[in-house]
Amino acid sequence: MFSKKLIWAFLFIFIFLSITALLENMPAPKNKRIYEAIMPYFPYKITKELGGIDIVDKRTGEDLDIANSKVYLAFDDMLKKWGKTHLKLDGNYLIVLDDSGKELKRIELKTQQELSWVKNFFGF
Repeated sequence: MFSKKLIWAFLFIFIFLSITALLENMPAPKNKRIYEAIMPYFPYKITKELGGIDIVDKRTGEDLDIANSKVYLAFDDMLKKWGKTHLKLDGNYLIVLDDSGKELKRIELKTQQELSWVKNFFGF
């Protein structure tokens, strides 16, 4: 039959793989105040659906149909790509731009943590 060591080995492997998958699919940490100030201008949002969660384009209402396990990673990736073209860092101010490059909002970065988060997350 099966030995107890084999059962413990399977349990350990299962737990290890579960934790690895969980950590791999975690979204990047965010600065709450800056993140919430940017989100009204970001053209995508995460919505709950019958089958889980999905990303929806605010402009067209189109679902992007991404696997539930990858939604947050894809959302972060889309936010970073959008930030490269629609955000500009000017000293201690983060400037939100529209599609034509016109300034929509100027957000003051009050602490060094906010400034370093913007630089690290968006790659400025």
